[in-house]
Amino acid sequence: MVRSAAAERTTGARFERPGRHGGTGGIPRGARAERLAPFVLVAPAVLIIVALRLWPLLLGVNFSFTGDGERNGTSVGFDNYAQLLDDPLFRTALRNVGLLVVLLPVAVAIPGLLATFIYLRVPGHRLFRGVYFFPAVLSPVIVGAIFNLMLGFDGPLNAALGAIGLGPIDWLGDPGVAMFTVIGVHVWATFGMALVVFLAGFSTLDAALLDAARMDGASLPRIIWHVIIPGLSRTIQFVFVTTMIGMLTSMFGLLYVMTSGGPEGSTYLPEFYVWIQQGRMNRPALASAASTVLFLIMLVVGILQVSVLRRAGRED
Repeated sequence: MVRSAAAERTTGARFERPGRHGGTGGIPRGARAERLAPFVLVAPAVLIIVALRLWPLLLGVNFSFTGDGERNGTSVGFDNYAQLLDDPLFRTALRNVGLLVVLLPVAVAIPGLLATFIYLRVPGHRLFRGVYFFPAVLSPVIVGAIFNLMLGFDGPLNAALGAIGLGPIDWLGDPGVAMFTVIGVHVWATFGMALVVFLAGFSTLDAALLDAARMDGASLPRIIWHVIIPGLSRTIQFVFVTTMIGMLTSMFGLLYVMTSGGPEGSTYLPEFYVWIQQGRMNRPALASAASTVLFLIMLVVGILQVSVLRRAGRED
């Protein structure tokens, strides 16, 4: 009996769970390494973002509170921001940002509808997929030069309108039309990327829901509203945010080639204003303040868009 009890104590000690340092009650080294692996893999990307994005952003915000010219390097508080609000060109740029936000649903709906038609395999859908994406590979300068020729007052588009009895339109010279023209060209040139994202989102959509809706005799608008939009809610959120960022930060090439901010400053956007202040007027601190305002606008609008879309998705 004594030998049996001693053997049991020896066997139990042999199969006790090792601790962190070979003792008991700790986490095995393999499990701890598995938990740390994602952080190790993400660390290089985080460091790159901090070094190339976050740190310059913080430096720019700090620089926006300093002066230009004779006050270069000295703290001026919110003087640069007050100067921005007093500048009619910057106020025009902010109004144009509001116009972009209003037209943003249209810029998202166009690739979304086209992706829906491609997903439903309309005749020629394979050809359309390549044709729709082709403008995305063109340089904005090339796109602007092409549309300058097409939309000139004596260009082919006005010639076609004159052939059907409609008067010519000054697409790039009318202050009330020029901004809409540039936005339309930008949407045409960039919606191919959003189209690809939507098509990727369709791969996660439950095809059984579409089949059930068709069996119930639902029309295409009802299928889009009640099946496709709720099923692609996260994809739509992503496309909304990326499209907004693209419209606010990637239109410089088109503006420079097509209108140069004119006519009468009607096509000014904050990024174009930043370039004018930095490159032509040599006011880097004022340009940094305008960049900070643009960043805050994108942040606020992006958060509002995501919150509204999430609420709509929960209601559906």
